[in-house]
Order: sequence, then structure tokens, then C-alpha cells
Amino acid sequence: MAESTVIGELCTFPKLLDHNARTLAARPASREKEYGIWQTWNWEQVAEETRALAMGLVHLGLRPGDKLAIVGSNRPRLYWSMVAAQMAGAVPVPVYADSVADEMKYVFEHAEARFAIVEDQEQVDKVLSIKDDLPKLEQVVYQDPRGLRNYDHRQLHPYQDVQSLGRQHASELRPTVDAIVNGQGPDDVCVMVYTSGTTGKPKGVVLTNENVLSVAKGAAEFDKLSPVDEVVAYLPLAWVGDFAFSMAQAYLCGFCVSCPESQETLLHDLREIGPTFYFAPPRIFENLLTTVTIRMEDAGAGKRWLYNTFMKLAERVGEDILDGKPVSSLDRFKYTLGEFLVYGPLKNTLGMSNVRVGYTAGEAIGPEIFRFYRSIGINLKQLYGQTEASVFITAQPDGEVSADTVGVPSPGVELKIADSGEVMYRSSGVFREYYKNPDSTRSTKTEDGWVHTGDAGFIDQATGHLRIIDRAKDVGKMVDGSLFAPKYVENKLKFFPNIQEAVVFGDGREYCAAFLNIDLNAVGNWAERNNIAYASYQELASHPHVYATMKEHVETVNRSLAADPMVSGCQIKRVLVLHKELDADDGEITRTRKVRRTIVADRYAALITALYDGSGSVFVETEVTYEDGRKGTISATLNIGDAETFARTGGSEKAAA
Repeated sequence: MAESTVIGELCTFPKLLDHNARTLAARPASREKEYGIWQTWNWEQVAEETRALAMGLVHLGLRPGDKLAIVGSNRPRLYWSMVAAQMAGAVPVPVYADSVADEMKYVFEHAEARFAIVEDQEQVDKVLSIKDDLPKLEQVVYQDPRGLRNYDHRQLHPYQDVQSLGRQHASELRPTVDAIVNGQGPDDVCVMVYTSGTTGKPKGVVLTNENVLSVAKGAAEFDKLSPVDEVVAYLPLAWVGDFAFSMAQAYLCGFCVSCPESQETLLHDLREIGPTFYFAPPRIFENLLTTVTIRMEDAGAGKRWLYNTFMKLAERVGEDILDGKPVSSLDRFKYTLGEFLVYGPLKNTLGMSNVRVGYTAGEAIGPEIFRFYRSIGINLKQLYGQTEASVFITAQPDGEVSADTVGVPSPGVELKIADSGEVMYRSSGVFREYYKNPDSTRSTKTEDGWVHTGDAGFIDQATGHLRIIDRAKDVGKMVDGSLFAPKYVENKLKFFPNIQEAVVFGDGREYCAAFLNIDLNAVGNWAERNNIAYASYQELASHPHVYATMKEHVETVNRSLAADPMVSGCQIKRVLVLHKELDADDGEITRTRKVRRTIVADRYAALITALYDGSGSVFVETEVTYEDGRKGTISATLNIGDAETFARTGGSEKAAA
């Protein structure tokens, strides 16, 4: 690992930045692709750019203790803004770029933000639309000036103009900023990150420098990260995982963080950078696998045969080869041939040719999806974390990777299982508090520092690895007493490229039922290949063949569940394909794409009733929110299908009509 570690005075981001500017001066620190061209800044340049911004913000009136909201996609200048805020003694508060105005208003208002730095005109417009309801918001800085020339600039400032102000007044402002930086320590607030809000309003999680940097240091050493590693930052700026990987570990290890031109160019940009360290939530890996599947369906017969043949080999021996386990010489030779013909080109297409360490976290990943990536030679591992833990709770060591567990405690983390079965942890990464919410702080964190995760799980006594069953509040019992673990079943369903989202019901009921969302790209590709015309998502989702395919997928999962005594009672008997995608703008999922189960259950109560009263169809009318904020309604008559379930012994029983 690099010399830059949390030792002695190197206990804050500004101090780490100054250290890296001295010791890694010419090494690349930040990259950004714009108009198809990569621009690179080294650590010395990043330090100068950041300090200029900090001085400019102080000149505009930013004071120690203020909150500075940061809104936008992954851009180096927005990452620099977080450290600039810290240099001024303020607290950065990243906000999801795709937040609608009301969501943004809640965070700005709750955090009491006096300043905001935003990416472009879109974000400026959202801020201005709620400005009258935010009396504490005084100044707004924007990075991209396009479209903003004729706006009222009494409280609006171009990013570069603020830097120019800092440089112009450097002689008087530099001592002020230096004094603030020198006076900061491990117990000072580093960042305030908002939770996804799956069960209510998002909570502001206050994290100190010690919280963030101490656990990030342990995790970096765990995976032997160094200045030569490469990372592509493309996950939401407001997500704590991005802050840990693209900020904390980058500053600790001194590696370069590259920002893609856009989400549309991400795969191409990944191939150009060739990251060695890669992190993504399960949704990203699911979408990439869907893309691969669609392409193979469109390929010629020869390519499909080649792909299917070598993927069967990879499923059988790929993980053993990756983990250094014994494999016959013949299989090893075949796998090497497969690397040349299939696995290597596939990894290159995914931008993962150079990945040395890959992680997934945020929620459970489907075992089949996890094994797919590992089977083609990608060292994908699972990480279990929370915003309240500064991310890191457990991780999987090389050679001890399993789809069923999330690893051993990360360095410096203590783990225990409460009598209720809930997972609890304690570490130096444990958050200070929920901002302005002492009741939630007390109910989440005990007096001796243990944190309730809200997840049910157990520790494998043989390996010491943690296994997560589900969210504790979601785990329940069927009428017959069998375990109900919806997330486990949903992840199995989402392995199929045609299924984008699944919501399973069954707690306290005689059987399980499910809502499914089709994946528009995958199912749309099928429709095009079969010359099936459709005018909308709703029309495609209701196609009889689509329903039949969904039923087949559900029955395949049921067979798998029947083989596991712990979850065999979770087999799905009735299924309904929703007429619309679950949408964050409608409050049905969070910005990190976690299902808000309570809201979905309330919003579609009539559909759930129909799943359990024997109805063959149900009419639904739903309010939707369009991208521009307008409201509308869509209606449909949805069919309800019956799926076959299977006995534990392998026999079958037909679902009740």
C-alpha cells in the first residue's frame, strides 16, 4: 500500500491531499472524459484546484460548521468540492443527482445547507424551483455554464469564477484555510450521507474522519490496494459506497479515479481505462449479464454454440481455477482455450479485463449471477456494509469466496448475532449520530457502540463467515410455520434477464405470490427478433408469451427452492406481471433501487388481494410521475397466472386454481 495512510497527522482528507501532492505529485489522481477526450490531473494539480475552490468559498462566506450540498453525476470537480468544503471547515452533503425537486428540498432543508455546488443547468433549475422554501440556502455554485448565461447571478456563481476569487485573494485567505486544515482531527465531521429511506424519510448519517478513514484503510490493506490501481467512478455520488471507494480509498492509497463521459458511454470508457479495482451493486451486474444474454441471442448459430459450450465448462471448473484449486490438465487446457475464444473477449466487452479485485454489495446478489462472473475468471467477492458503518462490516478473503456468505469481519470490526437473530457489529467506523434524530440514533446504536443492522443472519461456525438471510423486518413465517425470506427468492428470480424486479409476498399467508417487472431491453429484444409489435411497456408486459415465459422462470426457481429445506416453503404459487416499472419518482423504490415494500404493498393492495382471492385478473389504475414532474394515470387489466410448485422430495403438486 502507498505511504499515504491514516498515521499521525494524516487523519483528514485535506491533510491526505497535501501529503499526496508532495509524495505522489506527478502521479495521476483524477481523470474525466469529455467530448471523447480524457483529461488528467495529477495529485499536485488536484491539491491546487481544491485549495483555490476552498478559498473562493470562504470568500463567499462559507463558515466552519456550515453544510454544503453537492449535486451531480461523477465529475472530478464535484469530488474536489467535498474536500474543499472540509478545507473551509464545512460539512459536505452529497445529494442524488436524479432526485426530484421535492426529494432535494427535503435533504437541503433537513441538512440546513447554506451553500450548494451543482453540476449543470438541470440541477440549477431544480434548486431554483425550491429556493423560496429554503431560506438558509444563500449561494449556489455551478460547474457547467451551458444554458445559464441569462440567469440571475446574484446568488449563482460559476465554479471557475469561485476558484478565481480564491486565487485572487489567496494572500489573505490561505492562512485562514491553512489554520482550519491544521486544526482538524479524526473526531471532526467528515461527511453527512443520507440513507436510501426504504422505510421512511432518509436519515442524515454523520460520519467523522476517524469513521471513514480508519475502516477504509483496513479494507485497502485487506485487498492490497496501491497507487497503481485504477478505479472508474460511475455510481451515485451521494451513495456512501462511492464515497468509500472513490474518495477515502483513493486518498489513502493514492490511486487514480476516472469519471466516464456518461452512463451511455460507460462500457466503452471502462474498456479504455481497464480498472483493476471494480465495485458495483448487484443491479449493475444483473444489467451487464442481461446485455450479454441479449447479444448472444442475436449472435449467429456458431457463436451461440461456442458461447454455450465454454460457459458450461466455466460453470463446472471456472471457480476452482480462480481459487487455485485442483483441476484436471484436460479441463485446464480447455479453459485456457475458452479464455482465448470466449472468456477474454467477454471480459473485454464488460471492461473487466484487468480487474484484480471486484466487489458487490448494497443488497444480496443472486447466486447464479455471482457464479457467472467468477466462472469466467473475474475475482468478484461479496462485501457487507452499511452507511452507518462507513461501509465496511465484512468482506470475503481471496480463496474463501462463496455465493452463500458475505465473508469475515473486516479489519477492526467485531461481529455478533443477537438473541433475535439480528446481525450486530461494532467498529471505529460506527457513525456518530443521525443528524437531528436522537431517538433513531439511540434505537440503532447501543451505549457500548454496537449497531443494530436490521438484517437477520448467522455466523458459520466452521468458517467464521457471515450469512445474511434477509432483512429482519422482512423475514417472517408462513401459516404452516415455514420460513418466509422474500429477498432470497427475489434474487433468484432476477437472475433471469427478462426479469428486472420482483416483489414476493407471503408472510402470514398460506402460500407465496409475486409481482414481476419485465426488463424492457431483454423482452423488447425478444419482441423485435420475433417481429412482435408493441407500443408501450404496458402492452409488452401483458403479451401472452411474456406471461408464459415469466411462469417458466418462476417454476424454475420453485424447483431450486424445493431442494433447500430452509426456504422450500417460499415457492411461488401465483404471479402477476406489473403494467409499469417500479419507479423511484413514484416512491416505489429508492434511488439505489431498493424496493420500498410498505409503499408497494399499500399502493397495490388491490392487486395483492387478487393474488390471494383466486381472481384470474384484476383492473388497476395507477398514478405515475413523469420525468418533468407532471402527474398522470395509467390503467390496465392484469392477468394473474398460476405456477407449479414442487415437493421437497422432487415430486410436484399443482398450485391451487
